Amino acid sequence: MSARRIAYLSFTDRGAALAEQLRAALGGTASCTRQMENFSLSQWTAEAFDAFDALVFVGAVGIAVRAVAPFLKSKAEDPAVVAVDECGRFAVPVVSGHLGGANDLAREISKICGAVAVITTATDANGLFAVDEWAKHQNCVVTDPHGIKAVSARILAGETVRVRSEWPVEGPCPEGVALTDGPDWDARVDVRRHEGGLCLAPRALVLGVGCRKGMPREALETAFRELCAEENLWPEAVCAAATIDLKAEEPGLLDFCAGHGWPLTCYSVEELRRAEGTFTASVFVERTMGVDNVCERSAVCAAGGPLLTGKHAGNGVTMALAWRPFRLDWRWKDA
Repeated sequence: MSARRIAYLSFTDRGAALAEQLRAALGGTASCTRQMENFSLSQWTAEAFDAFDALVFVGAVGIAVRAVAPFLKSKAEDPAVVAVDECGRFAVPVVSGHLGGANDLAREISKICGAVAVITTATDANGLFAVDEWAKHQNCVVTDPHGIKAVSARILAGETVRVRSEWPVEGPCPEGVALTDGPDWDARVDVRRHEGGLCLAPRALVLGVGCRKGMPREALETAFRELCAEENLWPEAVCAAATIDLKAEEPGLLDFCAGHGWPLTCYSVEELRRAEGTFTASVFVERTMGVDNVCERSAVCAAGGPLLTGKHAGNGVTMALAWRPFRLDWRWKDA
């Protein structure tokens, strides 16, 4: 939790003291309206909504609700919002309890100040498996949040939800959940697209990129879309990018990676040559770059695993994808 960007807003001196206690424990930045001239709650909330992963209002729940209401988009996009009374008695998740992590944040706050975490999401209230919360903690992306409701409804109704995963899942299945390798499933963990239920895309792929000098971001976006379409892959399954160090300052490539939130790792010619595997060699690339392949070799170097796709080339861009080690566990709450 400490790695998340958290903004605290308090309204009294007592609230400011609690906000500072939370900030010291969890990180982030704390503000108090009593210490700001010409304060605008709407402006502060609008800016915080875009800049932070979580907002903590040290005050009444009603203040938090009225503040964030105009800026709500969807459970997949909204930051976590938690309200804590200034006495530190109750921590109430208001928005994005599972995907945004507001429930987890409320629990963290309760441990710090002794508050009661008031968790109202139905699966948590009934002590049942929450597929979206599990996905978040497994580093999977819920590709269509609208599908969460159907899965949760089945569990709440006492039915069994069938989960198909391309990886083994450690630990015993939670109540109301069964693993399946058959054609019928309710939720599926896979990098490839499927129809028929809730799809969870594991962030288990690294994108290797080679490109001509001055290649614009738009061309890279087009190449990436085409690669994902051709291979039937979820774009959300990619978690990082890699290339040769000669391309480390390419503006288009940097913008492309930043737009997806990917770290970009750059390798020297010597490092790329040491990559293990069989790669698509190019005499032209060898002559101009000093190594016979950039996209495949850089993907393998950054991922630490084998190639999923070989080189896709077109319009001055080459791309390849490699597997990053990935694991799933039903017991994440006990970790």
